[in-house]
Amino acid sequence: MELHKQKWHSRLTIWVVGLLLFELISGLIIYLGSFSLTTQALVVIHTALGLVVVIPYIIYQIRHWLSYRKNHLTQHKLIGYIAMGTAAVAAITGLLLTYEAVFQTRINYLWDQIHIVATFAFLLSIVPHIGLLIIRDYKANKEKKTLSLIKAERTFGYRVFFVLTILIAFVALFVYAYNPIHFNNKFPANYQFMYGKNKPFEPSLATTINGHAIDARLLGNSKSCMSSGCHTNIGHEWEANAHRYSAMDPAFRVVQHAMAVEKGPASTRYCGGCHDPISLLSGSKNLDDTKLTNPMGLDEGISCVSCHSITKVDVMGNAQYQITKRVPYMYEIEKGKAAKFLSDFLIRAYPQYHVASFNKTILKTPEFCGSCHKQFIDKQVNGVGTVQLQNQYDSWRKSHWNHPGVATKSIECRECHMPLDSSFDPANGDPSDYNRTPNDNMHRSHRFLGGNQFMPTLLKLPGGKKQVELVEKWLKGEIQIPEIKNKWHNGAVLPIQVETPDTISAGQGVGIDVTVTNNKSGHHFPTGPLDLIQAWIEVTVKDSYGNIVYSSGVLDQHHFIPPGSVIYRAQPVDQFGSDVDKHNLWNLVGIKFSRALYPGFSDQLKYNFIYKPGIQGNTHTNDTLYVNAKLCYRKFNQFVLNTFFSDNGKIDITAPVTVLSSDSKKIIVKRSNHTHS
Repeated sequence: MELHKQKWHSRLTIWVVGLLLFELISGLIIYLGSFSLTTQALVVIHTALGLVVVIPYIIYQIRHWLSYRKNHLTQHKLIGYIAMGTAAVAAITGLLLTYEAVFQTRINYLWDQIHIVATFAFLLSIVPHIGLLIIRDYKANKEKKTLSLIKAERTFGYRVFFVLTILIAFVALFVYAYNPIHFNNKFPANYQFMYGKNKPFEPSLATTINGHAIDARLLGNSKSCMSSGCHTNIGHEWEANAHRYSAMDPAFRVVQHAMAVEKGPASTRYCGGCHDPISLLSGSKNLDDTKLTNPMGLDEGISCVSCHSITKVDVMGNAQYQITKRVPYMYEIEKGKAAKFLSDFLIRAYPQYHVASFNKTILKTPEFCGSCHKQFIDKQVNGVGTVQLQNQYDSWRKSHWNHPGVATKSIECRECHMPLDSSFDPANGDPSDYNRTPNDNMHRSHRFLGGNQFMPTLLKLPGGKKQVELVEKWLKGEIQIPEIKNKWHNGAVLPIQVETPDTISAGQGVGIDVTVTNNKSGHHFPTGPLDLIQAWIEVTVKDSYGNIVYSSGVLDQHHFIPPGSVIYRAQPVDQFGSDVDKHNLWNLVGIKFSRALYPGFSDQLKYNFIYKPGIQGNTHTNDTLYVNAKLCYRKFNQFVLNTFFSDNGKIDITAPVTVLSSDSKKIIVKRSNHTHS
């Protein structure tokens, strides 16, 4: 009995039990409670005290075991062994989780589950272990033999409660001392509600869940996703892609400024939902046309958060999505190494809220992409009526690539534009994909390879050169995508085929048939703003001496496509029938013509010329004509570039041309002895 009394008065026992009790209670609150400042504070303190208590607990446990190891194995002693074992498991997994949260990019969910199960097991064993002991002593109290022991137990309980009170007070002080950043989620005082206070972001269809503004800082800070070491690969992919530079694109800024001057600054909200959501949703696109773009919006365009915070979409287009404002982790937006360390630690140690905030099923659907990749002009913008513009979503939806409900036959947006890439990103693996596993060490590439092989290098973005190289390979169909290799044909995205006669006679008319097929593109080709983009057929015929005897679609010295060439583009017009040729879409009321290739369809073209051989060479021998046809593509036509970027009429910039596919044929020209011209 004296030994028991000494145990109850031991300071080591009091502090160890007090700390363990706090660890047990705080762990249960973290596991069962909702995301809050208190819960996050408990994560930090639970972890810190867990490290502190390890050594004292080991000393206490060894002493305790040495004192009672020779006793007979009773039910009470067996439960004690279970409590000791579960506490050891909880401690070891806690140390592993702490190491991972500090030094790695994610915690191991298996260790996390074991830690939780061990905590509950410890609770279920320690309560009867101590409870049975106290009940036994109280029963013995009837014989008046254990009064001093019971008093010692009560004193022990008061002291443990005192330790627990100190620790709870420390948590309260930690929360009280934290001074969170104040976020301004209100519109500017002079904000112009063009269509009423219930439609603050129109003519864009983007909105927030409550219709209020969102502080730009809550939508930006994409580089923090990279600097944490977690999403470094994805971050570097994002840095040079079209989503990132959607607002800094100089062509976009020229058009936006022109719209602000002609229609008023608030009208540029039409552009903001897709190109500049941070500025739009923070209320920056307002009266002062010199500040249409928030600095964070300008630098980040479609940021990580602005995309991953979307919780609802529709497919009308014009950015018809809804963003839910999230609550940041403690210290997440603050500057400084200590703040960065703590916020990164919290996100990794307590990832449930982070995952729930950003990993949404809706992100994986074509409809998510369709909310922006579908555009129209309506009366709000042009003052006349609705005109459908670029529409990648419906083009794909009606194509042979879409088999609703049959994933093994369909090819969706992300499968093509976000192919799987090897990495150890915490976001790797996806059991919701029919052909993936939870731990496949792959992530969806965030390069979003598409048709812009111009801006990444023009803007000198980090990794811009590599991005352009990959875009060009992607346009040519040279990038292999293993997950969908059995769903489409190998080779070029848009193969071109040339048919010619094998032989002709000198002076005879020559017919060249050129066929272009949309083999792999999931939507019309070209797609996007067809008044800016150009794709065209270049045909050249050379004789044996390298002389060009016929050509079509060869750029002139000023980078223009000659009249009469086959060009895939569209020509919008305003209400007076004049061309809308500077992407001034707010004046657009119709399309004069449009030429594009629907998925799976072909375009058959005919070229004719008469070949008259020159005087070079032996006129008594046969000549050879070399026919070459190319499908060429560039992001901007030269007229637009001259208009947007030239200085006093001087041409100083041109868009690179990518040859998507080509084909060649030879024609033997038979000459007679009388052939001479």
